Amino acid sequence: MENIIKLNQNNLALIANKVSCPTYNRDNIKTGIVHVGIGGFHRAHEAFYTDQLLHDENVTDWGICGVALLDFDTKIYNVLKNQDGLYTLVIKELDGTLTKRVIGSIVDYLYAPENPLKVIEKMASVDTKIISLTITEGGYNYNEATGEFDFTNPLIHHDLKNPKEPKTIFGYLTAALKLRKERGLLGFTLQSCDNIQGNGHMAKKMLLSYVAKAAPELITWIEQNVSFPNAMVDRITPATAASDITNLIETSGIDDAWPVVCEPFKQWVIEDDFITGRPAWEKVGAQFVEDVVPFEKMKLSLLNAGHSVLGILGDLIGYATIDESVNNTEIRRFLKNYMNHEVTPTLVGLEGVDLDAYKESLLQRFGNIYIKDQIDRICSESSAKFPIFILPTVNKQLENKGSVDFAAFVVAAWAIYSLGKNENGQPLLIKDAMKTILNEKALEAVKTPEAFLEIASVFGKLKDSKTFVASYIKSYHDITEFGIEKCVEKMNSSVLKVI
Repeated sequence: MENIIKLNQNNLALIANKVSCPTYNRDNIKTGIVHVGIGGFHRAHEAFYTDQLLHDENVTDWGICGVALLDFDTKIYNVLKNQDGLYTLVIKELDGTLTKRVIGSIVDYLYAPENPLKVIEKMASVDTKIISLTITEGGYNYNEATGEFDFTNPLIHHDLKNPKEPKTIFGYLTAALKLRKERGLLGFTLQSCDNIQGNGHMAKKMLLSYVAKAAPELITWIEQNVSFPNAMVDRITPATAASDITNLIETSGIDDAWPVVCEPFKQWVIEDDFITGRPAWEKVGAQFVEDVVPFEKMKLSLLNAGHSVLGILGDLIGYATIDESVNNTEIRRFLKNYMNHEVTPTLVGLEGVDLDAYKESLLQRFGNIYIKDQIDRICSESSAKFPIFILPTVNKQLENKGSVDFAAFVVAAWAIYSLGKNENGQPLLIKDAMKTILNEKALEAVKTPEAFLEIASVFGKLKDSKTFVASYIKSYHDITEFGIEKCVEKMNSSVLKVI
């Protein structure tokens, strides 16, 4: 194809003739935000909101420095470096049209393994007011069974011994905060953008746990000089496929090595607790509130849990994408029953929210046939997701003596999924830090189904619940005998009879 234009700052004027591009002067933007974890979701969400703010308002203090923290982040770092931090956001509308926009809010980028001290200095800079995170649920180093920081992690051992060459976010934050204190600066706002209920509380608890061993003299200073706002984030952002890159070239002539695709819906609800100031994100659609908890619980237990439900059941049947799964009539009804009968009774304090409309909107979003959200992405790191997305609902329902049958069915399906093959005998692509132990317990579960529930770091004490275990064992045997689809249909019918 002729007239292909490589995406970078020098070519921005040419690209602006084809798609929407930044109109602000990126050279004048200071990096007030250091963001760790510059994957697809950050670039579809916080970076998008920030780009809109830089575009609409005459602000220059809130550019983003993206930090690639881990060794396998080399590719995204090199792409951003070669493209001057620019990338194309492709919004896949419900009618199939594509809204394309070049995002320019990431004006600096660092690769932590290459130069740890440079990252520490950036975090310690007087210009840095916010350090935000998308490090995934597992990045918080949290043990579900104990509720505490996991000091058995070898990377944590490394950071404690090598504070100037850290490998984890906790090592970097501690080193940067130590420098800020020594230099007489305020701390910063640590803003989690991860799918964890009380993500600000979690970030604070985990950081202070690490600091208590690494630099205990900082504890009081951090409590006085660092804020940890909770936030609820939402925008379905599937992994970029090779076809997305090709399509962008064919339709717009833009050569972007890593565009980001996402749905049109976006939401960001934030606790207004920023110790050194913040961008006016409310001017571009974010919502600042006093208490985020009801909103994030709603999102985690409906949207994120819904994704896991569709992913596990769909993968076992042989589907490749989430829209295929939710557009199966019986699986769609199963998810609606789970949301209505088990999740909804646990949700309170949602004044101003039309919960029925929200649940219906989720089904529409899941069913967007143009998003093609890969099921293996949704199912990745399920061992970190289940304790956050599904088990709180289970525990609350058990406490209230409510139904847990649908959740138990999903857990049983996960145990069978962890054997590594779908119902057609095809291998499953399982990406999980606990893949080995999940598989070991799944093999034990073939003879003794409840063995899978013995993974305490995932399930806590759930195996002690006779109600849940009984429902789980029944589901396990039913699935192995009849398959997912017949079992789902039977469960849906039983609920209809009750109603």
